[in-house]
Amino acid sequence: MAATEYSLNVIQTAALAAAEKLAENQIALDVSERLGITDAFLIASADSERQVNSIVDGIEEALIEKYDLRPVRREGRGLGRWVLLDYIDVVIHVQHQEDRVFYALDRLWSDCPAIELPVEARTVATTDEPETTAQ
Repeated sequence: MAATEYSLNVIQTAALAAAEKLAENQIALDVSERLGITDAFLIASADSERQVNSIVDGIEEALIEKYDLRPVRREGRGLGRWVLLDYIDVVIHVQHQEDRVFYALDRLWSDCPAIELPVEARTVATTDEPETTAQ
């Protein structure tokens, strides 16, 4: 059984909202075959506790606005290191970059199929070199 269309739509909306708050390294995974209690995970990271909480706020606002959806459980908000938002069909993990590396959820769930995210939600690599234009 694959993730439902509704779950995929929620993931897309959450990923776009997270990207607007400068979330990094977002991935979404279809965990429906491995977990009977949820369809999908969204994992995102940030460089500071303040940014983690900002991303969480953005996701919550977007999901309330679009789907009138509120998390049934929220954990970790006070510390801003790893915030878990449980929407039953979708579980969202927003982690401080250090915690993301340490806990390695990406590796733990690597055998689950990836869910493609909108281009706007993907982290774009930047360089320190100035952009040149052909004239």
